[in-house]
Amino acid sequence: MQFGFAHNNLNVLNLEKSLAFYKQALGLEEVRRNEKDDFTLVYLGDGHTPHLLELTWLKARTEPYNLGENEIHLAFTVDDYAAAHEKHAQMGCICYENPGMGIYFIADPDGYWLEIVPAK
Repeated sequence: MQFGFAHNNLNVLNLEKSLAFYKQALGLEEVRRNEKDDFTLVYLGDGHTPHLLELTWLKARTEPYNLGENEIHLAFTVDDYAAAHEKHAQMGCICYENPGMGIYFIADPDGYWLEIVPAK
């Protein structure tokens, strides 16, 4: 028996705002969508790996998600770290930097942290 990653899920309060953020900040594109009466699932891909990010929008939800201490994150590699850092600084979404490790984090509209790591 062998398991493989399919996707990660994040619940979002404002689907359109989140879609715009993930496209602008990370270049993720919608791969497929599943519309239901009370929720929508949108799967985003990076165009070169099979891994997907599933955004779940619960249509009736009006309260922001409680992320607790937000001790989990997703990580993204980037081929031009300096350009990515400049772009994210201009967007105002950098929430933590660790120059000693050569990484930084950005926060999405719901407050989820996304680690940016230079490609090796």
